[in-house]
Amino acid sequence: MRDHIVLYVNGQRRELRGAPAFKPLSTYLRDDLGLTGTKVVCSEGDCGSCTVLLGRTCGDALGYHSLCSCILFVFQADGCHVVTIEGLGGDANLNPVQQALVDLHGTQCGFCTPGIVMSIHALLESDPVLSEQRLRQGLVGNLCRCTGYDPIIRAGLGVDTRRAETMGQLFNSPLMSAELALCRDQPVQIESGENIFHKPVTIADAVQFKTTHPDCIIVSGGTDLAVQVNKGGRKLKSVLSTTALSELREVHVSENEIVVGANVSIAELGNTLAGPIPEFASMIERFGSPQIKNVATLGGNIANGSPIGDTMPALFVLNAQVELRGARGVRQANINNFYSGYRQTIATTDELISRIVIPCLGSGEKLKLFKVSKRQDLDISTFSAAFWLKIARGTIENIRIAYGGVAPTIIRLTKTEAHLRGAELSADAFESAGEIALSEISSISDVRGSAEYRNLLAANILQKLYYDLDAEQKHTSVT
Repeated sequence: MRDHIVLYVNGQRRELRGAPAFKPLSTYLRDDLGLTGTKVVCSEGDCGSCTVLLGRTCGDALGYHSLCSCILFVFQADGCHVVTIEGLGGDANLNPVQQALVDLHGTQCGFCTPGIVMSIHALLESDPVLSEQRLRQGLVGNLCRCTGYDPIIRAGLGVDTRRAETMGQLFNSPLMSAELALCRDQPVQIESGENIFHKPVTIADAVQFKTTHPDCIIVSGGTDLAVQVNKGGRKLKSVLSTTALSELREVHVSENEIVVGANVSIAELGNTLAGPIPEFASMIERFGSPQIKNVATLGGNIANGSPIGDTMPALFVLNAQVELRGARGVRQANINNFYSGYRQTIATTDELISRIVIPCLGSGEKLKLFKVSKRQDLDISTFSAAFWLKIARGTIENIRIAYGGVAPTIIRLTKTEAHLRGAELSADAFESAGEIALSEISSISDVRGSAEYRNLLAANILQKLYYDLDAEQKHTSVT
């Protein structure tokens, strides 16, 4: 078992022992390596100024994606290649993305520019064609207060992609790829003062560590945990990383269900759901920035247990099953019965989430999802709602409703469901359902909205649902 972290930064091998392994990656890059092109502004993954590319072994090659280095710990980069703005080109030899931003005035103060360059390069990793739509989607996680964004988009469209090189071309090193592949599958344990980090390569080893360290923090993507640590609200002590558990990265799609490993990223989940459950995939587009979705995982979103978690209302109404692995074996729990209180679950101290089983929609079934936030993109929900329905001949045969942001946990509105079950599809039925919904929630006021505002949303969203369904039925009857 290794007692150190191995990673490459801009093609150079780095080996870390002890305390440095527990630093945010951005801190290590700036303070330890002097790579100050990676900027830090928000320390919570919101602005994108600290964006870097992270390469993980995928078969015989490295696959790169963008992420916010301020909310990734160094230990999470074990067996990875980190590329910063310094790795792309220098003052005397700008790469095509940098040159386009200079030529087309896509930068002013320049503080956000390195992150923007890295995000555009992330787009080039998958497709050299940079359309305006791809640029706008790819730059969701990069905030700029100077340029007004239009010059940035023009610069992106002006990149000479014929000259742009992928990371695989810039850093073509079989030796680096081979070592990182080897490191990926090696267990690691690092101790420094009161801190201990353990990276197992088998679920049995993970369960054993969790059994002997019941208070350990399980880190998968860690996007929420890192914010809490950066802001002083939480300390790292005992950490269990699941990144090397290959079984937790598997996805299986069948006619009736989708089985998703707990370590599957939100980005990959969205791609998987695009065919079988497109409404769910559309919701994931608003989950967060590409940098967040590339790191955050479905298992982490569920384990985190936030009452405004974006994936969970849909999972509630779809009756998803959460698979738990522990010292006593494997068990499944319906996600509707998984939470025992605010950020509390029924998982025992030795158990971890291994898979999530999501039923597909059957014939005549519909899924409708809503997210209300102050910003269209890159924002945490103020209120969310999910509806699963089966409608036949203008009658609601069955319905399941879940709300987020109106109680300590995501909740099912069973009384509202009972009121609508068997009712005709009418404005009156959904208006009266809104009144019943208010009796089932316990909204509070916070920085994202008042209790009164959330109550208004809780009632009005049912009317919104009705008018959407009515429009769909009228469109179907015409076509």
